[in-house]
Amino acid sequence: MDPRDTAVLLPQPSGNHVVDGFFDCAEESAHYAFSVQLLLTQHATLVPWQTEGVAELGSGDARAIAHVVRAVPGLRVHGTDISATSVERAEQTISGLGVADRYTVEHGDFFAWADSPSGRDVSTVIANPPYIPAPDADILMPELWGGWYGNDMVLRLLKAGFDHLLVALPSYSDPAATLSAAHDLGYRVANFLAMGLEFGAYSGEPKVREHIASLTAEGHGWAGGDSYVVAVALLTRSPELRRDRATELLRALQLPV
Repeated sequence: MDPRDTAVLLPQPSGNHVVDGFFDCAEESAHYAFSVQLLLTQHATLVPWQTEGVAELGSGDARAIAHVVRAVPGLRVHGTDISATSVERAEQTISGLGVADRYTVEHGDFFAWADSPSGRDVSTVIANPPYIPAPDADILMPELWGGWYGNDMVLRLLKAGFDHLLVALPSYSDPAATLSAAHDLGYRVANFLAMGLEFGAYSGEPKVREHIASLTAEGHGWAGGDSYVVAVALLTRSPELRRDRATELLRALQLPV
């Protein structure tokens, strides 16, 4: 493998905004991509992605994960996205990077696919789900709304029955409640990578910023001024995991333990 062919080599940053109708934050995408690459390869004996492949909730334009597929020999990803426009863009990205034989994206509801025979053949899901917390979806980009606390989608994913989840968890979207729900469902934290980010156009929207301030004041997360932390974590129900890093993850997200 060419050492330059790594998931962090994404297109040049273009800011935190919408480009041609798509959300774009190069720093977060690079962190997510590199984390997926490292955690999958680090835990290849724990997570059976080499034999089963990996499912993806919400592929978007596929830039981040297409780079991971290109960088990791043998990795196969089946993505699902509810936006036909996103699927079209994803297919262009995948074709351009030459990984169409190992990365496919279909238009549809991920959870409907998860209940299908194909979905039941895969035990690992990767996702950078919508996580903007707000009272309702009337925000700058409704597709990024994650419910009142910002964790609606990840909680739904936890209940979907997959054994291994590789997901992004932001510090201001009630990660303690998310990890508590995960623990009750038999998940433990194998490992994670955390990164500090500045508020962008969407988290910084006055309506959202005020809601985040209220949530964090009530103990449902953390944000420091105009910054927050996002961790990409591998949650697993494998009995072979020897150490649960949930406490370390909460500390990394600046939450009391």
